[in-house]
Amino acid sequence: MRVLIAEDQLLLRDGLSRMLTAYGFDVVAAIDEGPQLTEALVSLRPDVAVVDVRLPPTFTDEGLRASIAARAEVPGLPVLILSQYVERLYARELLSDRTGAVGYLLKDRVGDVRQFIDAIRQIAAGATVMDPEVVAQLLHQRDTLAVLTPRERDVLRLMAEGRSNAAIAAHMVITEKSVSNHINTLFAKLGLPPSNSDHRRVLAVLAYLDQ
Repeated sequence: MRVLIAEDQLLLRDGLSRMLTAYGFDVVAAIDEGPQLTEALVSLRPDVAVVDVRLPPTFTDEGLRASIAARAEVPGLPVLILSQYVERLYARELLSDRTGAVGYLLKDRVGDVRQFIDAIRQIAAGATVMDPEVVAQLLHQRDTLAVLTPRERDVLRLMAEGRSNAAIAAHMVITEKSVSNHINTLFAKLGLPPSNSDHRRVLAVLAYLDQ
């Protein structure tokens, strides 16, 4: 799997390259500033790009902007955005084209290598993966979720993290049939049509939470 890395910190950029190479990924480029990122993404078309949201020269949101611009030219280009802090605006902008194959994780998650590698593979396969902290903040701010039972809220949170029905069932120690029932019920309560597509159901949930 071909991966492009965009990270300005040398140690982290080198560490990501070594880690991904060790797990069998082919790092096709390692970029350290924003202006060249969009062109690199469009020309190289990696299977997935791991991009720091803040890159030189202004260290604001160059990584995000470059990724969004590249996805406008190459719809569905898989991108995983890394951020130091939870920024709900970044998550919303990243999801705005609703084509999936995107992720938003805090940099702390890189330390959990298995989780990080799994997120990259999910995104490359077209899924949407959101950091649990982002999901938790979105859920906390939606009073309308009071219509859901605590168990349905747990299912919704795990769905928004990009977990499959099987993974949710294992985490909650219930059957997949129970998970499916909870999903159908919560979608009905929220006025959202259920879907068998993981990234579409996550997008639907997040779109609702952001209204």
